[in-house]
Order: sequence, then C-alpha cells, then structure tokens
Amino acid sequence: MASVEASSTIPGEDFPRVSLTEESVALLRKLWEQHGPLMFHQSGGCCDGSAPMCYPAGEFLTGDSDILLGRFRIWPGDDEQPLEFWMSKEQFNYWSHTHLTVDVVTGRGSGFSVEAPEGKRFLIRSMIMDWDVRVSDS
Repeated sequence: MASVEASSTIPGEDFPRVSLTEESVALLRKLWEQHGPLMFHQSGGCCDGSAPMCYPAGEFLTGDSDILLGRFRIWPGDDEQPLEFWMSKEQFNYWSHTHLTVDVVTGRGSGFSVEAPEGKRFLIRSMIMDWDVRVSDS
C-alpha cells in the first residue's frame, strides 16, 4: 500500500514510522503546486481533529507538545523542502506501537486541511508493530 516512506526523525530510531500511499503522493504534489511546501499534523482531537491535517508549511505552529515523526521527499532531487509529519506527544503515546500510512479517499472533511476543496480527505491507516516508545513531556 505504501509508496513513500518517511525518513526516521526520532533520536535512536532507524525505522520509518509513517508512509504515504501513491494516491496521497499524487494529491500532495497537486496541492504543493497550489499552496507551496506542505506539512501534516496529527492531533488527538475528536472528529476531523483525529485525521491528519495538511497545511502550508509553517502555518500550523508546532512546539514542545509535538513530535516530528518523519520527513518525506515527494519531489525528485534533494533540493526541495521536505514534507514534515508532526503529531502531538500525547497522541503519540497512544499510537507509539503503530506504523501510520497516510491515504486519501473521496469525501470532504470539515477541517481546515488544504485538500478539502478537492473533494478528497486524508486519513490514517495504522498497522500494529513490535516497537513501543513513549515520549515524556519533560
């Protein structure tokens, strides 16, 4: 199902935690052309807040309560800005035992994610893995 794996960004880990399907890569390339560099944030909210939200890079401010799960290079060459995938640390503690795959389906979410006007929405497909890492707030 996955077509692009993110680079590992968590210190001490050498495995990808998140990937993109071919369909999500195709939509991200289209959105990148319209909006410029992009980023994902996966929060622990309810409804659409629990879906991966895609924003222009830097539009959603991350901080000490967030963790960078991976960076994607969706364009050929190393000179393009990577697409980062962030998650709240609190949410990560629930999802730490899973590999996440960003997929896209037809239908509109009600959030502020940039794919909404396209009649598409990103969603997470998860697979339980053998690792378990927790991140403290300290």
